[in-house]
Amino acid sequence: MESKTRRILGNILITLISVLLLGSAAAKLAHVPAVVAQMSANGVSGDRLTFVGILEILSAVSLLIPATRSIGLLLISSFLGGAIATHLEHGQPIVPPSIVLILAWLGTWLRHPFILWSFRAVTTLDGPSPAQRRADLGTAA
Repeated sequence: MESKTRRILGNILITLISVLLLGSAAAKLAHVPAVVAQMSANGVSGDRLTFVGILEILSAVSLLIPATRSIGLLLISSFLGGAIATHLEHGQPIVPPSIVLILAWLGTWLRHPFILWSFRAVTTLDGPSPAQRRADLGTAA
């Protein structure tokens, strides 16, 4: 895929996932009755619900900012991993949080292909070489 197209698709997915998480966090912080009922059924209410909303905001904002994107992806992976575990524990479908997680990773990979550097044959222990990063980004030396 052309690198410009990859970057655009990656940016779209990253923005979409971040907006989705920010909307979910806003519903938790606003204590929307349907959200409160669902989260209470999963054992999350009161201050815990507010805490989950704040974590969701921090994760989404970290993903949106390019300088903190890798930490944002880590936070979103952890956050959604917890959501998947909670859904499993309560017999709820795991497809919605799984799709969000997959799209977050796909968007980040499209935007920053070197994020999965460990799946390549790498000769250094600390990640791809600068030349490999430039090749992944489609930029000239």
